[in-house]
Amino acid sequence: MADSPAVARGPRGQGGPDDAEVVFFGACIGTMFGAEGAGHGSRDALRDLLDRAGIPVAVPEENGGLCCGTPWKSKGHLDGYRQMSARVLDSLWEASRHGELPVVCDAASCTEGLDVMLAQSVAENPKYQGLRIEDATTFVAREVLPRLSVSTKLSTVAVHPTCSTTALGATGALTAIAEAVAEEVFIPEGWGCCAFAGDRGMLHPELTASATAQESAEIAAADGERGGFDAFVSANRTCEIGMTRATGRPYRHVIEILEELTRP
Repeated sequence: MADSPAVARGPRGQGGPDDAEVVFFGACIGTMFGAEGAGHGSRDALRDLLDRAGIPVAVPEENGGLCCGTPWKSKGHLDGYRQMSARVLDSLWEASRHGELPVVCDAASCTEGLDVMLAQSVAENPKYQGLRIEDATTFVAREVLPRLSVSTKLSTVAVHPTCSTTALGATGALTAIAEAVAEEVFIPEGWGCCAFAGDRGMLHPELTASATAQESAEIAAADGERGGFDAFVSANRTCEIGMTRATGRPYRHVIEILEELTRP
């Protein structure tokens, strides 16, 4: 589509220091779709936040060729899904030192995809039971926020929770980060699935327009009452694209805002 974001930069180098405390799994959608506006994307924002917080990071081998498998599974390509599952879990198993380190992903839908992949694979290969998959919002709220300080908060921020943050139990972390960067956090009562659903929103934009009609109306009204929100945030790139198209407001990953407000 003409208004699709540009392709982002590729992932940073693979491997990691011996004292790594976390494994970073960069989401495919962070590579396929560039950041909103002048932002630099959730992937780079997360890496910068981890560096700033003094948390050493490991990156799986072949990270650029790994995927949470959701596109394969949702399209019914189950042989491809099984092959990708084996590649991903083997790589994460090694990168995490056999489950010693948590694996953190920067896009909630991909985190959920990894979580489902792991749950389905454990029955066949119990060793993977030691792997821990965590969304960036949850890890940042727990491990990074206490090590950083926001010098000047925004006045207001509007939050769009996602289906995946709800499924992962990470919406509270999303909100906690929003509260760390803004004095007022607004969550529309009528928020719900944006219906972007991977590539559905690109092929059938009317689905997103219909699904977000109530939420978009709430955002427009609240935005007008406040003289304009300072930021619009979520936790998943495709959902952010869908909400940007639906509302005409620039939605970004909440950790991008946190990174900008904690720069030295």
